[in-house]
Amino acid sequence: MLKPIIRIVLLLLFWQTAQGQVAQDCTQAIPICSNTPVNGGTDGFGTDDFNGASSSGCLEQTTTGAIESNSAWYRFRTAEAGQLGFNIGHNSNEDWDFALYQATDCNNLGDPVRCNFFDNSENTSFIGVGEDPTGDEDSVHYEDWLQVEAGEEYYLFINNFSNINSGFSIQFTGNVWVDYPNSALDCSIVSNLLGPPITVCEGETVVLDATTTGAAGYEWYRDEGTGFQLISGANGATYTVPGSGNYRVVVLTSAEQIVSDVQVGFNEVPVTGMLSDETFCHEPGMTFDLNTKNGEALSGIDPGAFVVSYHSTQADAHAGIAPLERNHVLSGGSETIYVRTTSLANPDCYDASQSFDINAIATPVLTFDEQAVICEAVGSLEIGETQPNPNYTYQWNTGEQTPSILISEAGEYILTVTHQSNGIVCEASRTVVVEISTVPQISSIDIADMSVNNTVTINTDSDGTYEFSLDGTDFQSSNVFQGVPPGVHTIRMRDLYGCGEVEEDIVVVGFLTAFSPNGDVLNETWQIEGLSTLNSPIVTIYDRYGKLIKQMNEFDAGWDGNFQGKPLPSTDYWFKLSYIDADGNRTVAKYLQSHFSLRR
Repeated sequence: MLKPIIRIVLLLLFWQTAQGQVAQDCTQAIPICSNTPVNGGTDGFGTDDFNGASSSGCLEQTTTGAIESNSAWYRFRTAEAGQLGFNIGHNSNEDWDFALYQATDCNNLGDPVRCNFFDNSENTSFIGVGEDPTGDEDSVHYEDWLQVEAGEEYYLFINNFSNINSGFSIQFTGNVWVDYPNSALDCSIVSNLLGPPITVCEGETVVLDATTTGAAGYEWYRDEGTGFQLISGANGATYTVPGSGNYRVVVLTSAEQIVSDVQVGFNEVPVTGMLSDETFCHEPGMTFDLNTKNGEALSGIDPGAFVVSYHSTQADAHAGIAPLERNHVLSGGSETIYVRTTSLANPDCYDASQSFDINAIATPVLTFDEQAVICEAVGSLEIGETQPNPNYTYQWNTGEQTPSILISEAGEYILTVTHQSNGIVCEASRTVVVEISTVPQISSIDIADMSVNNTVTINTDSDGTYEFSLDGTDFQSSNVFQGVPPGVHTIRMRDLYGCGEVEEDIVVVGFLTAFSPNGDVLNETWQIEGLSTLNSPIVTIYDRYGKLIKQMNEFDAGWDGNFQGKPLPSTDYWFKLSYIDADGNRTVAKYLQSHFSLRR
């Protein structure tokens, strides 16, 4: 959120261990030409460089009544083209803002090309342009990368908007430093004899060189926050810096005195804590959260000042490249993870001496099916692992200790597979539900309606799961076929688990289950509809004793209920239907309801 206006401001404090250089206002902006981190401090409200304006870009007035409040100005000139950004580091309990102007004159700054005025209610440690070095991709304190061309000049204004002022650091970032590490910025703007501010890591040697032709003598001074004090015995052209501070050299010549100041900051080199190895059960696709190791790596050092990264090789850790994803995808087995702890203020200060091993013990992966069917005709079935791992042990709930077993009964069979290594036991279990499937068999066929489009239902007394096909169509789970025309049809019935298949030819015809030849014109004869669809059909009618009563073909009008001219009594009669099949044989149609009633 944007900050309120009323704040209390203290005066001179310093950033981390480096003593702060009191930054001057815009007309005396400090030139920068290196991506070496610059450690800076501010003192006092500063001169108003905005001529009483109420705002500049996103910046607003502070408690001073002006925009500036413990402000600092820097300037730089680009020497190459590319992507440029910067990190402004500060204590997390402080609130700093910035504005970046593309300008060559303090009197004509214009609007800033990048600006940030958000308060620091999240207690972050960085603001800037580009990417937050802590990895926070959604930080409101970062503006978009700057695409620069060679020869562009910029002024960077850094402003304090909190009641604490411990100073800050500046570090340039972006691809332009990758492509042009030594020439991204133009150093001709630095006329200082001792050069631009210097930041190094603890333990490194910094030698200031003020060698000047014709010099009669040198005096060296150091300011640790209380003003410049003469350094006793330092009277040569060079001086080896003992620690952080602001240094001044006075070069004595016959014509003049040359005075040059430079800031030198030593950043802490982290010491990574020892990390314990990790051993656990591993499943394919499993990840390990490397963030869980940060506490061990940062043991004893400030987690707000250093960042931990993890690498697959020691070389990558030393170079600070190719960091592993925090949710590291495990490949199984053992791998060594190399740890790099890096100073956020100065990435050149790091420790890559530690590593730890991840021992991912593979949890057995079971590949066999959880359902199985014993075909009744076969009688037995092998279940379980057919390609066992010799490093695993196997245990069935039936007592067997083999990867697979031969079974002949339905039920539930449970296999537990164990992999034990380095004291870790990794197990996986799977239950196989076994059923017995009988050979498919058609027991009857129901034909509903006496019409040109009939409903045919295939019935079976077999136990199992089956599917059905009519005349070569795709198999279906339903045993009902609708819209079946009269004639000869082929029914196929098969077991879903490959336990068998049967095929039958059926005849679909229609006939009355009862007729009444009583002279009322209704149902006077009994006949079969659809005979014309068959080849040479013959219908033979019998009484209950098997006596042949009538024989008909497709051309007969039907049976009128008489035998040798005399009416037969009311009772049930039976019939058979035969026809010539595709092979030329006379075949009796199956599955027909073979009786009907005569009523008078």
